[in-house]
Amino acid sequence: MGKDYYAILGVGRGATEKEMKQAFRRLARRYHPDVNPGKKEAEARFKEVNEAYEVLSDPEKRQKYDQFGEGWKQAGASSQGFQGPFAGATVFGPEGTSDTGELIFERLFQDLGIGRRRTRRGQDIDYPVEVSLEEAFHGTTRIITSPQGRRLEVKISPGVDNGSRVRVAGEGVMGDRPADLYLFISVRPHGVFQRKGVDLHTEVPIPLMVAVLGGEVQVPTLKGKKVALKVPAETQNGVVFRLAGQGMPHLGDGARGDLLARVKVVLPSRLTPKERELFEKLRSLRGEG
Repeated sequence: MGKDYYAILGVGRGATEKEMKQAFRRLARRYHPDVNPGKKEAEARFKEVNEAYEVLSDPEKRQKYDQFGEGWKQAGASSQGFQGPFAGATVFGPEGTSDTGELIFERLFQDLGIGRRRTRRGQDIDYPVEVSLEEAFHGTTRIITSPQGRRLEVKISPGVDNGSRVRVAGEGVMGDRPADLYLFISVRPHGVFQRKGVDLHTEVPIPLMVAVLGGEVQVPTLKGKKVALKVPAETQNGVVFRLAGQGMPHLGDGARGDLLARVKVVLPSRLTPKERELFEKLRSLRGEG
C-alpha cells in the first residue's frame, strides 16, 4: 500500500475520530519542530503525521484511502460507468454535500452563468500548547512554527483553560483551500492553587492562637501580592473563606472569579515548660480530660 497512514498515527483501521485526534495531538507534540530544533528526522516525521491526519480525519478521503490505498487521489479522479456531468458525484441531502458533489454543482452553476461561488475549507489543525497557571491568569504569547513553516507570535488571552482554542487564521493544513490553525491549550497544575472554572482554591495555614482568639493572616494570590484575611475568633479547622475578585479572569470579558481559602490550623510544637503548664491549666478549666 506504500504509506500506511493508520500505522503512522499508531491507530487501528477501525479507529474513531476521537482516537485519531488524540493520537495526532500526541505525535504532533512529540515531533513538532519547535520541540526538536534542527532535527530533520523529527521534521520529516511531523510532516508525515500531518499528511496522515489530513487524510484520515476527512471521512470522504478516508473512505477512498481505505479502498484504493496511497493511490486514492488518482483512483478517486476516475469515474466508472456513465460519464455525464454527474458521473462519480456523491450528493448528500440537507446534512451536507460531498467535495465531489460541490465541484459538480459549482461547474454546473458556472455553465449556466449564475456565477455561484463557494469557498471549500481545507483541514484545520490543532497545535498543542502548554501554559502555566500564571500565564493563564495574566495572558501570554507563544512563538510557534505553523505547518507551512512560518514562525508566528500568537497572543494567548487571560482566562484560557484546559481545552481552550486560540484561532490563527489561514495557517492550517491548506493545500489549495483555506484552513486555520488552533492553539489547543492545556494548563499545568499549580503547587499552591487549584482551579475550578474561574475560581481558585488554596489552603491557608493559621496559628492556633489566631484560630482561637481571632486575628489576621496573609493569603497569596496569582497577582503576586498577598491580601489580608481577617479570621474571626474560634474559627474551626477546614472553614473556607471567599475572597471576591481574586480568582481567574473570565475569558473575554475581564470579570474575575473568587479565591476560596481553606483554613488549616497549625498546632504549636516544641512547647516550653511554661506553655505546657498554661495548656494544662486550660484543659483543667474546660474539664477536658
